[in-house]
Amino acid sequence: MPIPAVKALFFDVFGTVVDWRNSIARETEAILKPKGFALDWIAFADAWRGEYQPGMEEVRTGKIPFSKLDVLHRRNLERILPRFKVSGLDEPTLANLNRAWHRLDGWPDSTPGLKRLHTKFLLAPVSNGNIALMANLARHNGFPWDAILGSEIAGDYKPKPVVYLASAAAFDLPPHECMMVAAHSGDLAAAAATGLKTAHVARPNEYGPGTGEAGPKVPVDVAATSFLDLAEKLGA
Repeated sequence: MPIPAVKALFFDVFGTVVDWRNSIARETEAILKPKGFALDWIAFADAWRGEYQPGMEEVRTGKIPFSKLDVLHRRNLERILPRFKVSGLDEPTLANLNRAWHRLDGWPDSTPGLKRLHTKFLLAPVSNGNIALMANLARHNGFPWDAILGSEIAGDYKPKPVVYLASAAAFDLPPHECMMVAAHSGDLAAAAATGLKTAHVARPNEYGPGTGEAGPKVPVDVAATSFLDLAEKLGA
């Protein structure tokens, strides 16, 4: 059933809207293979992503000041390159490699589903990704965002409450008129705790076949199999 009070939909991006794993594997292969490197490209993508939460935790706990995700991704990249015996890369190559995160492909239903949802709701990413990264992903995929919200405007990282609350405030909406959309139950539980409505979208193959969430692990307002299914369930 439609949720009448909801006016804005907020989206987790990595894993929910975009397929980071296969995209990073493709991008790193395209950059490093011509330079003579032969890696397990999927393993490289997984290792880089594996540093994501630890890097943000340093910000969440106050160990380091707030840093944009691009900065954390670069630090994480330099941490993992030695594990794969990759060395000798010049600065333009390292910068291009780090910007692979700006060139991720959406899941097949993402752009058409978002365009349909956009006919009824305000849409914005509420991601740990910084504004430039989110803007480039939108241009790459045709995502119809009304604004780019999330970590950079909040000065902190999910699942800290300020990220969700600052995003609602940016649209001049109370939390209960906003809905967090994610493929990760932890994100949704944190959003619900701040008063947001929640929608789970299944991405069962995020980390490889059968590795993602096929359904929510926490109570949600809506559970959907895709963005098109979500649009149907929200009356868009």
